[in-house]
Amino acid sequence: MKTQLQHALNGQITQEMKDVAEKENVNAEWLRNEIAEGRIVIPKNVNHKFPARGIGNGLRTKINANIGTSEKRCNFAEEIEKLEIAVKHGADSIMDLSTGGDLRVILKEMLKKSPVMVGTVPIYSVATRLIREEKDLALFDPEDLFEEIEFQAEAGVDFMTLHCGVTKTAVSFLENDERLCGIVSRGGSILKRWMKVNNAENPLYEQYDRILDICLKHDVTISLGDGIRPGCGEDASDRGQFAELLVLGELVDKARKKGVQVLVEGPGHMPMDQIEMNMKIMKKVCHDAPFYVLGPLTTDSAPGYDHIVGAIGGTLAAIHGADFLCYVTPAEHLCLPDLDDVKQGVIASRIAAQSADIVKNINGAREHDYMISKARRDLDWKKIFEYSIDPELAKRRKQDSESGDDEYCSMCGNLCAVKTDKAE
Repeated sequence: MKTQLQHALNGQITQEMKDVAEKENVNAEWLRNEIAEGRIVIPKNVNHKFPARGIGNGLRTKINANIGTSEKRCNFAEEIEKLEIAVKHGADSIMDLSTGGDLRVILKEMLKKSPVMVGTVPIYSVATRLIREEKDLALFDPEDLFEEIEFQAEAGVDFMTLHCGVTKTAVSFLENDERLCGIVSRGGSILKRWMKVNNAENPLYEQYDRILDICLKHDVTISLGDGIRPGCGEDASDRGQFAELLVLGELVDKARKKGVQVLVEGPGHMPMDQIEMNMKIMKKVCHDAPFYVLGPLTTDSAPGYDHIVGAIGGTLAAIHGADFLCYVTPAEHLCLPDLDDVKQGVIASRIAAQSADIVKNINGAREHDYMISKARRDLDWKKIFEYSIDPELAKRRKQDSESGDDEYCSMCGNLCAVKTDKAE
């Protein structure tokens, strides 16, 4: 069984490539070449059946929604409802980040029910088992981690966040440059602690070839995690962040040579004036690999509104090179997101993606805005709702207002500028 990258390198256009090309309105041969160069990936495990989607250069900016149980709140039925809400409102993938309940049963059910890509962070499962057994996180057996990676690959996971770049060298740069918030990545913090306590190199880096063999077998896309990402604006663009990035660039090359698809994760917190520079450096160092960013969050001062902050940063990041936006919900930094948080997070990220795709002139983005603008000029509410990112909200607000089914809205009433301008 070959990976999408191997097929592309051999000049073969797979059914998945044809499906993505048709959905994105791009030439299939052009798409094949972009996959061969590593600038586009199609995360689709051979064991997971769903309509393929592409991520990367020249394609529509994609959206991921994080869902999953926690040790404090474990309601699997609610997480399935979150999955359905995320997909309904336009998420292109979900990540199962569950840390409560029977994690393997939960993952299998997520894979069975998800009509989109599914991602995971395997070290969470290993860490969760240690906590239940009241063991020190620094004492995990690397063999347990590799066994979990293999289990998830066989189960059908499409992409995995693996913090392979948290090396001794990268950590040394971090420790020689004072940080305000330290490491905020759960996976990164666990690996750093394990390395310190055991005086050993990160097993995910040291045995990277082993990971590649597993991913090659099932066509799992590696999402190289940014375990030393900045957790506040003050820490953005520091030595630790860039030291890890240099390692990730090296690992991108190794994955491609092996025939394994790979994307790279980007920073979480970053002032607006640093985003363009970071995206360009990341793309350069990682040879144009697709970039997956959380936010970035452009200010740390808006708990409860971080979906808005993330949309601001996500727009700038996508304009300057990010290809995949991980949503941020109003619950970020506060609590486990509820059903409405999931919707708000997906919608905010879709707004960011559409705003960036207009600038990048991605197929269909400008045409979409043209159609809703024309509908506004024509006072055609049916089409306005049809082209809205959240048609349910737009329709409800119009119908619940004083204008009801009138052709004008309750803001302007009979002073509607469009109506006046069109009058003969």
